Amino acid sequence: MFTNRQIACQACGEEFTFTSEEQEFFQSKGFQEPKKCKTCRDAAKQNRGGGGYGGGRGGSRGPRQLYDATCASCGVQTQVPFMPNGSKPVYCRDCYTGSSSGSRY
Repeated sequence: MFTNRQIACQACGEEFTFTSEEQEFFQSKGFQEPKKCKTCRDAAKQNRGGGGYGGGRGGSRGPRQLYDATCASCGVQTQVPFMPNGSKPVYCRDCYTGSSSGSRY
């Protein structure tokens, strides 16, 4: 059984409580116990550009590479975020979503 424990944060030196529920969760996921308090962990995530999946969703990744293509439905020139290789049709935004008169639906 787990019991609440006090841990000294390695970043700020303040003590924080590592609850029994947190300990059980960390063990179930195979995580090591935290070395920093939540405030310092959150600050470190902000300094890295967000944290979580995607590291902040494009924060420092720069602009997305776009490739020129011709819509297979209406023939308009468009740009897509992948390099078309000719194996599948490529559609402009309007034709892909079905919102133009050239809809494929």
